[in-house]
Amino acid sequence: MIRLLSSLLLFAALPAWADAVSDQLTAAGIVEFTAAYQAWDGARFGAAAELFRQASTNATANVTNFYWLGAAEFHRCLKLRPDPANAPAADAAMDAAVAALTTAAKLDESHAESHALLATLYGMKINGSLLRAAWFGPRVEQHRNLAMKFGATDPRVQYLLGMCQFHTAAKPADWHEALTTLLGAEKLFQAEDKVPAAPLEPRWGHDSCLTFTGLAYEKLGQPVAAADYFRRALALHPQDSLAQAGLKRVTGKQ
Repeated sequence: MIRLLSSLLLFAALPAWADAVSDQLTAAGIVEFTAAYQAWDGARFGAAAELFRQASTNATANVTNFYWLGAAEFHRCLKLRPDPANAPAADAAMDAAVAALTTAAKLDESHAESHALLATLYGMKINGSLLRAAWFGPRVEQHRNLAMKFGATDPRVQYLLGMCQFHTAAKPADWHEALTTLLGAEKLFQAEDKVPAAPLEPRWGHDSCLTFTGLAYEKLGQPVAAADYFRRALALHPQDSLAQAGLKRVTGKQ
């Protein structure tokens, strides 16, 4: 009887133990993700993703773990994409991000940032192709609508949707639309920066929002405004390679 009771108590304690381990792994993953973001280090994004993957294994119904796994793989993809030699690894990171975020969205349909990331990833898959637009366009629209429904005042939602608009733009009106979204996101980031973050809460994206605002101004033929935003992005994140390259282009300084 004593053995039976002990076994039952141990069995009952297992979920709580798994959740505790999961939270520890997620917290460690966020520390690694933050360091990777500041250094813009693909290997460290990969290390963060592995910690989040372990966390999701310990708590398979925890949307936070899958969200962070998707965010880490998304940023690893962004780091790898500029170099054509890294194309297979970038594609694998993109697919891993889509898989993790799809799980997060299924676990919690109202998780706006997961939908915004999915809309952005599918927009990146389109990359100006009419054929891919026909295939991925409905998914972009679906996740964009859900992101706006549940997270219209979330700065990362607005930034990611602006980034998605940027990637799918084909004419000046589209660049203007992306710019409007990104400028709105910037105001939301400014408000968020004044409030302390809760544990496990995301606080990434402000500098990248400024970078894509600069890119939108560049596309619209406004190099002075573009340079201003690239400089502001670099003030927050000196390792931002997109902002570095953009500033060189619009100022002509190598």
